[in-house]
Amino acid sequence: MKVLVIGDLHEPASRKGYLQFCKDTYAKWQCNKVVFIGDVADFHAISRHEKEPQCKGPQDEYEYTKSQLAKWHRAFPGALVCLGNHDLRPERMAKCVSIPKTFLKGYNELWGTKWKWESEFEIDNVTYRHGTGFGGKYPACTAMTAERGNIVIGHCHARAEIVWSASRKNRIFGMSVGCGIDQEAYQFAYGCDLKDRPFLSAGVVLDGIPQLVPMACGKGEKYDNARF
Repeated sequence: MKVLVIGDLHEPASRKGYLQFCKDTYAKWQCNKVVFIGDVADFHAISRHEKEPQCKGPQDEYEYTKSQLAKWHRAFPGALVCLGNHDLRPERMAKCVSIPKTFLKGYNELWGTKWKWESEFEIDNVTYRHGTGFGGKYPACTAMTAERGNIVIGHCHARAEIVWSASRKNRIFGMSVGCGIDQEAYQFAYGCDLKDRPFLSAGVVLDGIPQLVPMACGKGEKYDNARF
């Protein structure tokens, strides 16, 4: 398989041009499978954390997110989606007031999609998982060691890397795919003083071999905000 791995979107706060970048990457590398690594939705309005007053309320955020995800669904209708911690926010919030999952809409019904949503997927001996619980300076290495095998994660917006390890018996890798967020969006105001900035990129895994594809989004580059 030739797998395009799309980083965290946090819709409705994805970076302008990230969708086009992902479509171009899919075509350039002749991919035949797409995995969203998780956090396709942000759900800022129902977070237990401090809210930014400039952001939309719960209903408006939901409707705008759904309209944004419709664009991704048109581009990649048969995609697989790893459930991220933000995607699971409604379920976690419901648990806080003793509402069981039975009473909640399924993800495809919620977003009007036909994607496959799971905690993780395995393709060509590579595990794809959002990466909740992995952090620090080298989350891909931590995930690879914990998995004891090949793994691709997102979750850590500022990390985009591939690490390898080999023994006498095998070789394994861990890849952090970066993200596709707009760091200027109000949802990410909490990170305005962080030195490490989000890294805009996607991953490609060709027959089990990883490639990291940075998004050329600097001033004057192909995916500069000013072009969208």
